[in-house]
Order: sequence, then structure tokens, then C-alpha cells
Amino acid sequence: MIWEALGAVIVGFAIALSARRWLPERFPDRVLTLATGPVAALLGALLTRSILGPGHPVQVMVAAFAVGAALLSVLVRPPRRRPRRPATPLKGHRTAC
Repeated sequence: MIWEALGAVIVGFAIALSARRWLPERFPDRVLTLATGPVAALLGALLTRSILGPGHPVQVMVAAFAVGAALLSVLVRPPRRRPRRPATPLKGHRTAC
């Protein structure tokens, strides 16, 4: 059990590091992201182990990966867009101002 928990924490940390590396502008805080990944993966592993019981290490690691990625996706912010400037009115047309 201790090896599954340690493996889940490592998987979660790897997910968080890769998320911060590929999408640094979309995650709000580095510390929050790096803390959420391992905790979420550990939660997924412990939940799966309590449901399936001992003897299913592959399924536990798959669930740790899935729950870790799912809970990290909650932290993703939408991309920043440049504010659009209003189009210049055509000459001779009245605007609704």
C-alpha cells in the first residue's frame, strides 16, 4: 500500500509539472498547481484501492492519473484575449451613441 501511495504522489507531481511546463499562462499559481496534482492523485489512488481492494496496482495507478488530471483541469483558466477595439464608424453614418 505504501508503494502505491508513493507511486500515486509521483504520478500526480509529474502531471502537475508537465501541466505547468506546457501551459504556464493558464494555471493561476505555481504552488497551488504543484500541490493539487499529488494530492488529487493520492485521493484517486486511495479511493480506487478502497473500492477494488488490494492486488490491483495497475488500476490504482490509472485511477490516480485520471483523478489527478481531472482535478488539475479545474484550475485551468481560459486564455487571455486581447480586448477588441470597436470598429471605426463609416463616414456619413450615424451611430447609436
